[in-house]
Parts: sequence; structure tokens; C-alpha cells
Amino acid sequence: MVKVKLFANFREAVGSREIEIEAGSIEELLSLLIERYPKLEEYFSEDRLKDYVHIMVNGKIIEDLATKLKQDDVVAIFPPVSGG
Repeated sequence: MVKVKLFANFREAVGSREIEIEAGSIEELLSLLIERYPKLEEYFSEDRLKDYVHIMVNGKIIEDLATKLKQDDVVAIFPPVSGG
């Protein structure tokens, strides 16, 4: 199982700040998230992210969606952030 931490819009779409899911890669994780929470599809698909979406695995920014995941990894998904 992989722990997924969700922030802002993603948290609202899922209804939780943290979930656990079985996934072997970031691509698979995104695909499963979209399948379970269709509202997330406006931000990413299993093969691409919107430019403003950031993913971290165990505190490191991930840009390659083929990145493999292992048991107990922590994935954080950050949505667009604006300030003023």
C-alpha cells in the first residue's frame, strides 16, 4: 500500500486528506485515483499532469510518471496554488 496525501482541491474531490491505495507506479496511481474519483480527471490523467500539478514521493519531486512505487511510499499531490 502507498499512502497518498492530498491537498486543497484534491482533498475536496476525494473527501479525505489522506488515503491508502495499492499501486506500482505513479501512472497506475493516477489511473486508479481517476477511476475512483472522476473529479480529479480535470487535473491529470494517467499519462500527463497539468503544468501546475506537482507530485512528490517521499519528499522528492517526481516528473517521470513511470516512477515506480514500493510498499509504504508516501505520495503527496499538490494542486494549483495562487496568492495575492
